[in-house]
Amino acid sequence: MEAVLYTQEGKENGKISLKDELFGREVQMGLIQRLLRFQRSNARIAIAHAKTRAEVIGSTRKLYKQKGTGSARVGDARSPVRRGGGAAFGPTKDRNFTLRMNKKERRAALFSLLSAKAVENGVKVVESFATDTLKTKQMIDLVTKMNVTSGVFAVCPEDIGAFVAGRNIPTVKFIGVNYLNPMDLLKYNNLVFTKASIEKLYSMYL
Repeated sequence: MEAVLYTQEGKENGKISLKDELFGREVQMGLIQRLLRFQRSNARIAIAHAKTRAEVIGSTRKLYKQKGTGSARVGDARSPVRRGGGAAFGPTKDRNFTLRMNKKERRAALFSLLSAKAVENGVKVVESFATDTLKTKQMIDLVTKMNVTSGVFAVCPEDIGAFVAGRNIPTVKFIGVNYLNPMDLLKYNNLVFTKASIEKLYSMYL
């Protein structure tokens, strides 16, 4: 598997080989779906919370005696059947959305996503970024010349200039290569590495 190599100016400079261990795997859509669900579920926070009759402020005194009034029998003012009472089966903040997924399965799903990008010719590589002098206008020119209409740039932490120059471009996103995740890989059409970041990716997983 190969990807097109670009200079910082956006000119094609040959091709670079992609290792089959990461970019030549069988695409397993079921595993990718599980990884996406795992990530999104574990990011959920139970915010909605309805107070039960135990949590509502109010007296527990019986409102009036059981017999002799001619009215239906009642309990206290916090009863769920009364206005201002507690909720019987409302949402609570104690809900747990956490899912589990084996580390090997998570890695296999990530490799499937990388392989899918490679098959679709969505993987591109830039030689490097001049971090000191890079401007947003230069980054826009690079993105345009590379024909990246929707892309995620996986770069090294040292490429802080690329982060700053590209953060104001709405069609692309810059992340550290160690933060590759299914949400970004599925959302954006192209995946762009630098030579250094793709080597770091290999060192992390191989």
